[in-house]
Amino acid sequence: MRHYVEMPVRSPAARRGLRPLAAALALATVSAWAQDAAAPPAAPASSPPAAVRNSLLDAPLFYQLLIGEIEAREGQPGAAYQVILDAARRSRDETLFRRAVEIALQARAGEEALTATRAWRSALPTSQEALRTELQILSAMNRLDQAAEPLRALLLLATPAERSGLIAAVPRFLQRPADPAHSARLVEEVLKPYLEQPAHRVAAQVAIGRSWAAAGDGERALGLAQQAHAADPAAEPPVLLALELLPTRSEAEPIVREYVARPDAEPALMLLYARALMTLQRYPDALHQLETVTRRKPELAPPYLTLGALYLDLKQPAQGEAALQRYLALTEGAADTKADDSASTGDDDASTPTQGRVQAWLMLAASADQRGDYAAAERWLAKIDDPQRALEVQARRASMLARQGRIDEARKLLQAAPERSPQDARAKLDAEAAILREAQRWQDAYDVMAKALKTSPDDPELLYEQSMMADKLGRADEMERLLRRVIELKPDNAHAYNALGYSLADRGERLGEARDLIARALELAPNDPFITDSLGWVEFRLGNRAKALELLQRAYASRPDAEIAAHLGEVLWAEGRQDEARRVWAEARGRDARNEVLVETLKRLKVRL
Repeated sequence: MRHYVEMPVRSPAARRGLRPLAAALALATVSAWAQDAAAPPAAPASSPPAAVRNSLLDAPLFYQLLIGEIEAREGQPGAAYQVILDAARRSRDETLFRRAVEIALQARAGEEALTATRAWRSALPTSQEALRTELQILSAMNRLDQAAEPLRALLLLATPAERSGLIAAVPRFLQRPADPAHSARLVEEVLKPYLEQPAHRVAAQVAIGRSWAAAGDGERALGLAQQAHAADPAAEPPVLLALELLPTRSEAEPIVREYVARPDAEPALMLLYARALMTLQRYPDALHQLETVTRRKPELAPPYLTLGALYLDLKQPAQGEAALQRYLALTEGAADTKADDSASTGDDDASTPTQGRVQAWLMLAASADQRGDYAAAERWLAKIDDPQRALEVQARRASMLARQGRIDEARKLLQAAPERSPQDARAKLDAEAAILREAQRWQDAYDVMAKALKTSPDDPELLYEQSMMADKLGRADEMERLLRRVIELKPDNAHAYNALGYSLADRGERLGEARDLIARALELAPNDPFITDSLGWVEFRLGNRAKALELLQRAYASRPDAEIAAHLGEVLWAEGRQDEARRVWAEARGRDARNEVLVETLKRLKVRL
């Protein structure tokens, strides 16, 4: 951390005279401060005129502030800091203390910023802003050992009504510490007295739990969430903590389930739970939760957007389009401000009604495109007048052209789309490759990916996509090399392990290794239905039909995808359960008749439905 050199208050600017422009700028700053310092509190219109309040700005202080601002603007932060801090001490004004801290932080001088906040606290002991600023600086400097005292002081200054909210915010005052466990111990130490106070116990338990969760101690965090929920089953903070823990701690789910079963459950938390279930790829459970929200609160728009997206993802276009139409009806004429609190649940693409409507139009266009109603798809796209989404609109139009067999036109349309950033260039190549994959022009798609890899040779996503194209071209050795490179670059990439294991199993090669690879993928992404499907398929190849059937039925129940159905049907067929196999295949064909694996399976087994 850089430190300032001690300088006398009589500064270089004072010795050399005031440059006209710098003086003018500084005068503007000083005048604004003077008006703020002199302004009386606003009074109601019916109140008598307030007494005149004289400004704190006398001639010496005016000159001092002027010199300080000139020094700051002319690149002399050390002198500016000393002058402004001295003025703040003499005037005991928060605005000037804040300005001294700001000058120090702009110069990346943490010690001086800390000194200024402590001088601020000394002059104004009841200033919560001074305490908050000190905590932010201590956290940035990783001096958690000094943070306990200001944290306690801040909590004591709060009114009883404010204190629970402030307790909940304590972990945020210590963001991104170098030692998260140390931070958690500090939070626990500071909040220990509030665990004995019924009015603040739940807030303290959740704050401590959140700190331990950030430190990687999920077991301790879960215990605190359970205690807080038991103390107040209607409280929302323990449920939010349980939702944070859910991806790695399935034992947290009863807290959430008990809460959402309450008739007074907050819809925003129910929606968060549904999205968490979608992340865990528990689609039937997510669907049930979303349908419950829309049944309880049919006038609430955000759940319909998520519900529509999920239905479309599950290849149920009629239900998906109906949900999206309902969302559009509910948001018609909605102001383009922050969406209601129920929508503010992390869905960045739909954080305002306008953004949500654009998202709905894009999904409706995609659905119409999928069922071949290109006129309807174009009507939805024509509604979108957002430069930020222009590339998505063009990509959808290109997809429509490709579905009509006009592949070259589709590619030209994408290539001509303007690029506002390197991300746009990448998105264009991804969209072009997707069109070529759907048209089964594997070599062309491979070439597009190769072009992208020239600029980003170690991009795991590009390498993964290239491996898939190599597989389609029958280049098994190249596919394996690319996937092993992905695993080397990103050892937690579950899809790479799964793809390599499935490829080996599908070819009937190195089945033991294939099972190990897929098992590792499932460790990284528990409950993923596609990885569960792969494991079922390798068990089938190994001759373990009972185990294969169990895994494939579980995968299909979670995600009724056509490829999973193809595998499940084949195992049922091999077990002599032809009627069940035909039923599964017929369901899958109704959802996705063009699925390659399903088409190939029916053809190979000579099955007519």
